[in-house]
Amino acid sequence: MAIVVNKPLPEFEANATGGVKVSNTSHNGQVMILYFYPKDNTPGCTTEAMQFRDKYKDFVKAGAAVFGVSRDNMKSHDEFKAKLELPFELIADTEEKMCHMFGVVKNKIMYGKKVKGIERSTFL
Repeated sequence: MAIVVNKPLPEFEANATGGVKVSNTSHNGQVMILYFYPKDNTPGCTTEAMQFRDKYKDFVKAGAAVFGVSRDNMKSHDEFKAKLELPFELIADTEEKMCHMFGVVKNKIMYGKKVKGIERSTFL
């Protein structure tokens, strides 16, 4: 994947845990980190969330707001966030609008079958 610099965020608006509304302009003047992951409570996604959690203070110190994004619903996100004590909000992209907008929906092979899935991706 090529690294793209200075490309503006696409226009979006989404609901996140904690009753937060997040959009491409909601954090103007602040660095926004959007990390896309396949599914709450899976081993790889749990490890990834814990790594963002453990470095969260460094992100805040650098002036960044962190948001995790997956296709899971708000109830799943609330439970995942509480279980891992995540200090940042999770965006519920149940209709895959953001996932498609950011180009993270990819063809994958799972148990020998082709499926569309989320490719772990981070945008700064």
